Amino acid sequence: MSSNKESTARTLIVALAVSLVASVFVAGSAIYLKPIQEQNRQLDKQRSILAIAGVSGDKLSAQEVRDFFNARIKAEVVDLSTGDIKSDLDPNTFDALKAARDPETSVQLAGSDDIALIKRREQFTTIYRLEAEDGTLEALILPVRGYGLWSTLHGFLALAPDLNTVIGLGFYQHAETPGLGGEVDNPKWKASWSGKTLFDADGKPNIEIVKGGVNPASPDAEHQIDALAGATLTSKGVDHLLQFWLGEQGFGAYLAKLRPQLSPQPSAEGA
Repeated sequence: MSSNKESTARTLIVALAVSLVASVFVAGSAIYLKPIQEQNRQLDKQRSILAIAGVSGDKLSAQEVRDFFNARIKAEVVDLSTGDIKSDLDPNTFDALKAARDPETSVQLAGSDDIALIKRREQFTTIYRLEAEDGTLEALILPVRGYGLWSTLHGFLALAPDLNTVIGLGFYQHAETPGLGGEVDNPKWKASWSGKTLFDADGKPNIEIVKGGVNPASPDAEHQIDALAGATLTSKGVDHLLQFWLGEQGFGAYLAKLRPQLSPQPSAEGA
């Protein structure tokens, strides 16, 4: 009987020791790998931004992506309420999604104000400017997000320097159904956004995803995109998130302040 008790005790001790060693190993691995995982997430984000801005980031090595990003992409934190640049916030470390979860750094949305179904909107967010070597703007990349059918779609919208023409739209994170809502990743559908115009003559958001296909002869065709086949709710989600982020609740104030800076100035002779 005593022998059985000793055997059981030894078994428990060995099991406990193995569990402790395994726990220490797993915890140590997680701590060791965390910086590497963060670097990989940052690299994937940079590739997404470059691809949506029309740069073939997938053909560049990791170091080439970082070098291009550091040389040609300027990140800035924007106050969404005023449209002002927050120079006291570091765009390389500021986490807009984390800020959106904090009541002190976000705004609660409800009803028609929350057409994108995000519940809370951060007060500040990070935008990205693709600049030429002389500092002129080549593309403005804005973060966008909104609820589709099963998930929140996180992506970027790239605008030409006129702040009206689409260069690209893409989503780097979502959980929509493959073959249906997941067709937001279809290269053909993403390519159909290029060249579309986002605002009407009065500067109001005017982009629509239409069911049944866009009629090229329609005067509204430049503002329309074909809906995703069999994914009505995901299509509506993309439509709604763009209406939200291009409007007053989103980047409306920022775009209004930026437009005069990019408009051609009259020459001294013409003044």
